[in-house]
Amino acid sequence: MMANDRVNADFTQRVVISTETMPWIPSPQAGVERRMLDRIGDEIARATSLVRYAPASSFPAHEHSLGEEFLVLSGVFSDEHGDYPVRTYVRNPPLSRHTPRTGPGCTILVKLRQMDPGETDRVVINTASAMWKEGERAGVATLPLCAIPGRETVMLQRLRPGTMLEEVDCRAGEEIFMLEGELQDGHGQYGKGTWIRNPPMFRRALGSTHGATYWLKRDHLRPMP
Repeated sequence: MMANDRVNADFTQRVVISTETMPWIPSPQAGVERRMLDRIGDEIARATSLVRYAPASSFPAHEHSLGEEFLVLSGVFSDEHGDYPVRTYVRNPPLSRHTPRTGPGCTILVKLRQMDPGETDRVVINTASAMWKEGERAGVATLPLCAIPGRETVMLQRLRPGTMLEEVDCRAGEEIFMLEGELQDGHGQYGKGTWIRNPPMFRRALGSTHGATYWLKRDHLRPMP
């Protein structure tokens, strides 16, 4: 990795990180730490990170000029709009504002400054109680989170043990974050906490011997100007 303002900033390269072995880096706010996955910029950055809040910690009120998207991985994340328990997906559109806090502590997977300026809808989905959809292929279930035609698709996906998917091209790239189980492709095997960024036109075939649940974001890594 490079300096903190340029982390995995070449989006033509594949990146695989076992995040549970990464050090936590203190943020400017006491009680808030980060594991930086990709980043372009200093404290105002296009960024993908894991962020950990200590119990009873908070973050000052701030605006997300180009939006914020996060999935709660542990604990309960809160702000003035509500409380978001583990596995809640939240999408705060550009120019939204909030004051984050937590009672018990929490960890989130968060993406900053990666939305279209014209996006206006706020999304909150508690995936622990939402309805999954069985796929056309046996052994695959999907929980849709967000779909913006021509820009991106976000979902949770679950593979039953022994499921193997056909090989496909990631035409406009994808990101995977492993939540449970193990996932494999022709390039390796990935356990809980693994973050994968596959660049545009990367070819892969996913499968799982013992079952897997993962967050999946696709079609959002078109070449950057």
